[in-house]
Amino acid sequence: MKAIVTVMLKDGVLDPQGRAIGQALRGLGFAGVGLVRAGKVIEIELAEHDPEKARTTANEMARRLLANTVIERFSVRIEEN
Repeated sequence: MKAIVTVMLKDGVLDPQGRAIGQALRGLGFAGVGLVRAGKVIEIELAEHDPEKARTTANEMARRLLANTVIERFSVRIEEN
């Protein structure tokens, strides 16, 4: 199974990278670009066959290492290979 963990800054936390991306997009002529938030996606191959166990494991990984839960939120998606 594959766990896909998406980590984003929480609402209200300043995102200078997202702001820079937004300004660059507007500078390239992309009209109508509003707020841009940048994050990260982490793909993890798991030797697990039960989707719920895989989700539980990936959630624990995100809480303990992949996300700084003080300023970031995360979501987990499980894909079967």
